[in-house]
Amino acid sequence: MKLTEVLEITGATCVVGEQLADIEVHHAFASDLMSDVLAMSRPDTLLITGLTTPQIIRTAQMLDLPAILVVRGKDVPQYVADLARTTGIVVLTTHDIMYVASGKLYARGLSG
Repeated sequence: MKLTEVLEITGATCVVGEQLADIEVHHAFASDLMSDVLAMSRPDTLLITGLTTPQIIRTAQMLDLPAILVVRGKDVPQYVADLARTTGIVVLTTHDIMYVASGKLYARGLSG
């Protein structure tokens, strides 16, 4: 699934991601515990989280995750957005709660 589809499906906005249209994800993983993400995730996965700390960027960077979808309408601090930009990680935000965002994406074919 292209990240442009993720935007459309979840009503998200792009915080960081000039390369948005070129990126495709094949899986999604939803968690606010970065230790779970480290244990369970794999490359080409969209991270869905409610966290807005630098740890989400560092975790995505360590696992080669191309993008993060921040849920619950949270604002991403500028320093986190700047870190994402320097690491090449796309950051999107949606007002959906994690359960709803995950369900919408799963219903449209994005596997867990």
